[in-house]
Amino acid sequence: MDWNAAIETNRQALKRVLASLVALAGITDGGVDRTATLPRLLHRTVLRLLRPAEAAARRLIIVAARDMAPPPARKATPPAPVVHLKPGTTPKNPAKTLPLPLFDPLPRWREHRRSAASGVPRIRIPGFSAPSMLVLRRPPRANDPVDAARLALRLQALGRALDDLPAHARRFARWRANRDAAATQMREPDAAGKRDRGRRVVIRRVWPLRPGRPPGWRKQPSHEVHHVLTAVHDLAFWAMERPDTS
Repeated sequence: MDWNAAIETNRQALKRVLASLVALAGITDGGVDRTATLPRLLHRTVLRLLRPAEAAARRLIIVAARDMAPPPARKATPPAPVVHLKPGTTPKNPAKTLPLPLFDPLPRWREHRRSAASGVPRIRIPGFSAPSMLVLRRPPRANDPVDAARLALRLQALGRALDDLPAHARRFARWRANRDAAATQMREPDAAGKRDRGRRVVIRRVWPLRPGRPPGWRKQPSHEVHHVLTAVHDLAFWAMERPDTS
């Protein structure tokens, strides 16, 4: 199988999808406007197609890093100083970039909760019970303005990942090497001949993809991005399950 041809074909398809989403949202390359808004219906439409595009890009990164050696570890940099702001103030230089996450968001396991009973009685007797002051919320409408700043950041992060796929593949190779090193350290016995049972429990992701269907998957594809997601999802599993022959 020609892996490079498969990567380039799906990368170009995702770039076409990204260009259509950027044009649909009306976002320019001049930067992210913190006050930009979109109608609710348009915002949901772009987000509905952006989720599978991000999931497809993550799987494309995994495929690109299939035979990549882990890069050298980066030098530790001191953490940025914590700035305490007064309530109601915003930082002078807010973050203008957002990296593409390498992991799928895990599904939320929702517990069945019993709905709370309403505190307002529905039956009133004129002359005996006082009328209740109900505050009715207006249902959301399709033309309501919705903040689009984070949506624009996610679109830009997807564009940077598709433009420089090898750099993000090195990110994944570095994470994979750290995961394997941590697993080896847990299996090896210490100086006393006992294995480290982990006195301090550290929860780590050991698999970048979430169980089940990928985010944004559709049983009946209605857009090009759904076909791309299905193709690269299978390629990502194949790339991660390939034995290391080095």
